Amino acid sequence: MGSSAREPGRRPSYPRPAFAELTMIMLSGQPLPDTLSRVAHLARQTIPGVAEASVTLIQEGAACTMGSTGQLASDLDERQYDAGFGPCMDAARSGSTVSIVDTADSGTYPDFGRTAYRTGITHTMSVPLPVERRIIGALNMYGRDQNTFDESTEELATAFASYAAVAVANTGAHASAPTLAAKLQEALDSRGVIDQAKGVLMAEHRYSADAAFAELVRRSRGTDRPLRDVAQEILDEVQRGETK
Repeated sequence: MGSSAREPGRRPSYPRPAFAELTMIMLSGQPLPDTLSRVAHLARQTIPGVAEASVTLIQEGAACTMGSTGQLASDLDERQYDAGFGPCMDAARSGSTVSIVDTADSGTYPDFGRTAYRTGITHTMSVPLPVERRIIGALNMYGRDQNTFDESTEELATAFASYAAVAVANTGAHASAPTLAAKLQEALDSRGVIDQAKGVLMAEHRYSADAAFAELVRRSRGTDRPLRDVAQEILDEVQRGETK
């Protein structure tokens, strides 16, 4: 993994307060989406260079983001789910950290890299969330400056993820099976809506699949609305015969 010199005075936040809060989360019994959202925000506060963060949860082969620091992280995760692979999914499946040093030139994930680069994200890192010899998901970190995530950042992120995984697993154990199933089904339903909206844009504007998704992300960011809502609006316009 590539690295570069850090700016003077740019030091990691002392992680003990974050780790202590993750330990408290383990015992709090709060709803799973709240836990995942807090984990993402703590990651951004604790790990140097993280502009946006999210948590991918994997259950029965299905992936979804149930907590993030903002719409951009959720949209970039969704791009990977839409393609069926990407850093966050590969980290969750393999149990190994997966990084993109330069999204403008990613040989492994060229389509996702281009989408991320268009949004200003220059590098990424996804760290698995391990619990009792299994991986329950991944912590995803997105950066947007010239300093790529280096080895010390990866070490801190890995330590953070080990605490976070226990907090997430503990909260998930207290969540009802129907609640988890409903969240995953909602994610799958959203994916279907997004796929249909991509098809509309591809037909109307002769976009490639990648360009169609990038347009959805652009509209999502421009209006600060979830990707699914933007996609649903396009489908509603088609039904009303108002597609432009």
